[in-house]
Parts: sequence; C-alpha cells; structure tokens
Amino acid sequence: MRILFAGTPALAIPVLQKVAHAHEVVAVLTSPDQQAGRGRGLVASPVKEAARALGLAVLQPQKLDPAAMESVRALQPQLLVVAAYGKIFRQTFLDLFPLGGINLHPSLLPRYRGPSPISAAICAGDAETGVTVQKIALKFDTGDILAQTHWPLTGTETTASLTESLAALGAALMAEVLAAYEAGTPPEPRTQREEEATYCRTLNKEDGLIDWQESAEALERKIRAYDPWPRCSTLTGKETLLLLKSHVYPDTLGGDVGRGAPGEVLSADRHHGLLVSTGRGILAVERLQLQFKKPLDWQSFINGHPSFVGTRLGARAGET
Repeated sequence: MRILFAGTPALAIPVLQKVAHAHEVVAVLTSPDQQAGRGRGLVASPVKEAARALGLAVLQPQKLDPAAMESVRALQPQLLVVAAYGKIFRQTFLDLFPLGGINLHPSLLPRYRGPSPISAAICAGDAETGVTVQKIALKFDTGDILAQTHWPLTGTETTASLTESLAALGAALMAEVLAAYEAGTPPEPRTQREEEATYCRTLNKEDGLIDWQESAEALERKIRAYDPWPRCSTLTGKETLLLLKSHVYPDTLGGDVGRGAPGEVLSADRHHGLLVSTGRGILAVERLQLQFKKPLDWQSFINGHPSFVGTRLGARAGET
C-alpha cells in the first residue's frame, strides 16, 4: 500500500519504523520545526529525524491548506496512517485517501480521548491502559475502533517509561491492522460507546505545581504522571524545588512520625527519604532537584541543606 504517515513526537517513531518496513511510505507529514533552547534555534520533530534516517520524504506545512493538499494528492497515497500528529483533519483532506485514515491512540478508547491519555491513566491510578487503532473521524478520537490491546499497570510507571512501552505495543498493533488492510480484509469497525467516554486535556506548566492539601497517594501519582513534563514542583523559600521520585510512606512501619501541616518536612528517614506531610498521609521524597541545579538523591540533598527538615514546602519565604 501507498501510505502517507503523519506524526510528531517520539511516541510515533516505532510506528513509523514498523510501517516503513512493511509498506511504501510515500511521505511523512509532521509539524514544522519549532524554536527551542536558550538560543531559540529551530529544532526538528522526533518524527522528522526518524523519517530522515529512513530516507523518507518529509512534508511540514504550517496548515493543511490547498497547497499542502495538492502536494499530498500528487503522491497518490491510498491510506493515511496517523500516530500523535496533533491536528484535526478536514473531510476534504481525508477524501484524498481511497482507503481513508486510521489513527493510533495510546489509551483504551473511549477512555481518555484527548492529548494526554498516558498521564491521565497514571494520575487516575488505573489498573490498566492500552492502545487503540481507530478510523479517523472529524472529531478527535471518536472514530470507530478497529483494534485494541490492553497493558497492565504496576503503579510504578512514569509517563516517560509508559510512553516507551505503549509506543512498541502500538507499533505491533498497527502492523497487524495494516496487514489486514493489505490482505483486503480490514478489521470490522466497532462504534465507541459515548456513555463511556472520558476526556483529558493538554497539560501546562502550572499543572505540575504541588498542592500539599492533596493526599500522598494522589501526589505520588502526579509525580510519576508529570515525568518528563511538566514535572512536579513546589516552593522552598523563594526557590523552586522539583520532585522527581517519591512513594507513599507506609505508616504501618512506624507510628513515631508526627503529623504536621500539609507541606511540612517532618524528618529524614534513612529507609524512605524525606517525609513530607500532606492532606492525607505522608509522602516520602526520594529524589529532588532545586531549579537550575543537579538532580540529587534525598541523602545528598539533605547533606547540602541540613536545615531542610522542619521547613514548610509550598510557602514563600516569611509565610507560615
């Protein structure tokens, strides 16, 4: 089959590689280069770099206007394959593909329609997630389901690690679906149940700001869910402190830890780390980083900040 592949982040790379290995990819559609870093230089998307390594043509229109559509039409693609491209396709664009379009979404649709399903599953404490291959519809993530694969969650995943796992899982599932298309027997579509739909939104930097009134369980999940973006942070005096790894302190291991105000650093426990009081339970912080400094394990951090125990996180200098 002649396939136009559309994708942007690293999640899409294993899918692209799998598709390019078995089918003719006429071009790769990805986002334009973006300014990044202190020098604000232009940086290519991960998918563009992967496409270059595979020797594939790359299309990077600012928008899918008539000129971009004509470029696609000239390639005579049969099927559009999408993995995290990030834009809605109009019907006039989808009409360029005789076999239509299919999309990989890293959730068990209709759960977590939207742009951040991996973080959402971790934040919610779900027991499982997965990947879905769906037909592309005019509204995000509402298309009929062609195939799904489930993935159990252990409660230790970060968004970074789970993205890597689901990318590989999704690539394998997409390969199965494309093989069925190639054989002329595409999977039977299954309509999504609207009453079961849930949604997630684009994350921003403020989402990572810790509210110590929340429970230790919820905060531990957020720290994993917001790794690598936007990272969970709190104030210590006038400085921003990033929380990189933590776990819920098991109260059954000792009843001698007092309860303080939410955000209060109670003690340094040699088995668990820095113990911080929350709205419910105690969060044990194992790894942390002052902004613009190196990440440190809790022991190295406390060696450099011996007066840290007893401070209250989230409060500005002078506040109580």
